[in-house]
Amino acid sequence: MASNLDIAQHATMQRITQVAQRIGIPEDALEPYGHYKAKISLDYLDSLKGRHDGKLILVTAISPTPAGEGKTTTTVGLGDALNRIGKKAMICLREPSLGPVFGLKGGATGGGQAQIVPMEDINLHFTGDFHAVAAAHNLLSALIDNHIHHGNQLRIDPRLITWKRVVDMNDRALRKITVGMGGTANGFLREDGYDIVVASEVMAILCLALSRHDLKERLGRIIIGHTQGERQPVYARDLKAHGAMAALLKDAIKPNLVQTLENNPAIVHGGPFANIAHGCNSVTATKAGLKLADYVVTEAGFGADLGAEKFIDIKCRMAGLHPSAVVLVATIRALKFHGGVKKEDLNQENLAALDRGIVNIERHLRNITEHYGLPCVVSVNHFTADTDAEVALLKDRIEALGGRFVLARHWAEGGKGAEELAHTVVELAQGFHGRHQFVYADSDTLQTKITAVATKIYGAGQVTFAEAARQQLDAWNADYGHFPVCMAKTQMSFSADPSVRGAPSGHTLNVREVRLANGAGFVVAICGDMMTMPGLPKVPAAERIDIDDEGRVSGLF
Repeated sequence: MASNLDIAQHATMQRITQVAQRIGIPEDALEPYGHYKAKISLDYLDSLKGRHDGKLILVTAISPTPAGEGKTTTTVGLGDALNRIGKKAMICLREPSLGPVFGLKGGATGGGQAQIVPMEDINLHFTGDFHAVAAAHNLLSALIDNHIHHGNQLRIDPRLITWKRVVDMNDRALRKITVGMGGTANGFLREDGYDIVVASEVMAILCLALSRHDLKERLGRIIIGHTQGERQPVYARDLKAHGAMAALLKDAIKPNLVQTLENNPAIVHGGPFANIAHGCNSVTATKAGLKLADYVVTEAGFGADLGAEKFIDIKCRMAGLHPSAVVLVATIRALKFHGGVKKEDLNQENLAALDRGIVNIERHLRNITEHYGLPCVVSVNHFTADTDAEVALLKDRIEALGGRFVLARHWAEGGKGAEELAHTVVELAQGFHGRHQFVYADSDTLQTKITAVATKIYGAGQVTFAEAARQQLDAWNADYGHFPVCMAKTQMSFSADPSVRGAPSGHTLNVREVRLANGAGFVVAICGDMMTMPGLPKVPAAERIDIDDEGRVSGLF
């Protein structure tokens, strides 16, 4: 069986100008990066503002498992299928981070016959957007230490600096570091640390900004720390950093156009983590797609408890977006894992385990329909080991809840294998005339918002706050209480414990730390042992990735 990389390397790609023509983008609106990828001019996108918006379709998933679910693959397959049935459709995805690519995932561009290409380029550097984010973030870090070294006119307290450095790699050794060592010529000695680039507030800002002006304003609002004595906030604009940061991001703010294996257009732009940040592609990309196509298929990171909740409560709230339908992705293998089966035994029929694991998808489905108020179809990625009895059991349970069920084969068949899903999505979207619901109101306190997500979406019985976090939230409510909350917790469970499968209820969610992302416009609540700098697994994907003398990459998957 051919690998994802083999399939991608043998794809017949069209020049990006041809792909753009299919969606009505003129050649002079493109800034090509080689033959098969290009950035879209912001001036061109501004000219589309008077156009009617297409329908927005969100693809989300059950709680992730080592067995895999195939959310990106489904997004691509559905986009191809919508075009096959005569709809003008576009997909909007996030850019892969090098950390997971070299860590566990080994790639993030779909799979099988449902991929975006050029696969190697997208997974490895792409158009340099993430490097620009890292440079802008680390420029601010350097300006902070430089300001202190040259007299500290702003009276920044080195002990109260909250702005870390970033690198787009999983490197646990950098979580806590000391800077300024080696004497006075190297600045002041202080503790510091690194986050991964996709956890940077700059990444979140890039993905939420509505224009160049909005980008620069948001960058200026970043709070880097506090002053000595009065503990007043110090902003990036106080350091005169935001202009240069915006200059570094002048190209990164433009969406990237690529194509699927079936030569359908795809916008791939931005990539904030869903278990740390808000986990969605850029607002600019999504709004561009809505002006260019009748259907836009986008995904939110990880399970619906994280990605979909933040898509609704952060991205849609800020950008005024209105999804028309949701696709909830699952596999029978993953549900059996939630039912207690070991990974190596997932290909064996086990109706009892599947029955136990279905509670996970049932909670996600209820959350989408009851708390978000959106129509939903469950799309199950088909595996050859799935038995008729297992499929029938899952179908019966989903339909008993009033949900729609589709068995999809786009991994093996491309868009053809997702045509039933496409027809179902069109039916749901055309029949939905309401508006989505938020999990909490803008006027709620920050503590109330966190508690609402934990109890309504995660099934928690109560929320506890570390004393420092509680005091900080109390202090922030006056000035930042209107902000949405961005929950940072493990993606593997409804609880904060990644080992708890299924759909735990009545558990206690502990918020150990809170962070203010003033430029992005949300408050981050860090729960349990969640890390903002991941580590590499025992056998990282990097060990399998290679390149030969002719420049052919191998090991991506």
